[in-house]
Amino acid sequence: MKLDSLFQQFDGQTLPPLEQWDPPSCGDMDLVIMVNGDWIHEGTPIRRPALVNLLSRVLRREADGDYFLVTPGEKLRIRVEDLPLVVTDADPVGADWWATTACGDRVLLDRSHRLSLSITPSGESLPALPIRHGLQARLHRNLFYRWVEIAERDRDEIGLWSGGVWHCLGRVDSEKT
Repeated sequence: MKLDSLFQQFDGQTLPPLEQWDPPSCGDMDLVIMVNGDWIHEGTPIRRPALVNLLSRVLRREADGDYFLVTPGEKLRIRVEDLPLVVTDADPVGADWWATTACGDRVLLDRSHRLSLSITPSGESLPALPIRHGLQARLHRNLFYRWVEIAERDRDEIGLWSGGVWHCLGRVDSEKT
């Protein structure tokens, strides 16, 4: 994967037009995004945030569920243990919430970016937030607990309102409450 030209074209914050790129698959790359959000290449953690940000910008999930790094000329499958992105912070703006990933994505929690529960590899049901190109983000533990502290209860769920829609953070076992 030729990253030099991508570094020159995209500043780490700009999203390339992945939806317009349809290169042939070139096989697998020894890159794993771990459950905790670490990016591991050939057994070694990637320590350069700028490189992780760049790679995240060319990452997409395809209809078959596989994850690929995509450039105009090639497509490499990578492995993702849970979800590829992590929401590390959120800011209230009026009655709404803006979520920010560790890679700098910023999305408004609304109808098109709605929290939903999904099962982790360890079997837990935790919130996931759609971000872009089929990618979802898991909430960092600190943000999750911050939101749980201010959450409202609606029947058997706890969550919050943003963008005019309900965002579920978890379910409450009604027999224990």
